[in-house]
Order: sequence, then structure tokens, then C-alpha cells
Amino acid sequence: MEAHVAERGERFIEVCPFRIRNDRGEYLLLRRSAHETVHPAMWQYVTGRVEEGESARDAALRELIEETGVRPLRFWVVPAVSSFYDPAADAIRFLAVFAAELDATAAVRLSAEHDACEWLPREEARRRLVWPSQRNSLDIVAQYILGGEEAGTLLALPL
Repeated sequence: MEAHVAERGERFIEVCPFRIRNDRGEYLLLRRSAHETVHPAMWQYVTGRVEEGESARDAALRELIEETGVRPLRFWVVPAVSSFYDPAADAIRFLAVFAAELDATAAVRLSAEHDACEWLPREEARRRLVWPSQRNSLDIVAQYILGGEEAGTLLALPL
């Protein structure tokens, strides 16, 4: 059986949260709880499903707040797509990617899905991320949004 690209059904999003601290960007990674059936103990960004009738943007904001307890200061769509193979559905899933700037002093409150979180500089975050598409998204966020390139202003979304 060949894998197919999922056209209908479940949709997913990914959010790369960051903060500016001491004039440097730090990225928030969350560790999946040991009881999770898919990829336990893996470090990742905020991820989640888009609910029926919900836009990807709204799902990303909802998941960010559910998984961290923090509302963003600013929000962007990232010009990248993350992807993974879903063996249960025999489908290739594509995720819309977003970035969220959080207040540097905000206290993160994890949901039951995660058991740890860390704010990390870019290179350390890259080492912790497992999937190439997540590393690519991190680099794009660092270059275009934190780096102040013109594309970063064009990618901003209203809250």
C-alpha cells in the first residue's frame, strides 16, 4: 500500500514560540510526556489538531494557549510547511507553521501532554528538535522574523 497525501480529515498546526531576552532570541521547546503513545519524551514546538470549523491560525493560537498557558505578544505565519508520515492513516500530513513572540517574563504552564519545557538559544534548540522540517522552520523564524527581514513584517498576523 502506498502512502497518500491526506486531503481531508485531520489537519495539524505547529507553533514556534520564542522570546527576546537580553537582546537575544530564545525558543521554547516542550518535551512530550512519557505516557504519550506517539513519540514520548520527544522535544518539539507546540503542535495540535485543527478542530472542525476552525482556521489553522485560530487553532495555532488556541493550541499555544492550551499547551503553554501564555498568550502571544505578536504572531506570524511562517513561510514553511512541516510534514510527517502518519502510519495509522497511511498518510503524509502537512502542517501550517506559525511563530509566536511571548513575553520574556511569562511563566509557562504546561498541559498534561508535556512534562518539561526549556527556553533555548537557536543552536541548542536545533540539536533538540528531531525532524528536519522543524529545524528548517526554526531557521526561517530566526532569519526572517527575529532577524528583522522585510518578509517578517509581511508575515505578521493580527491577534
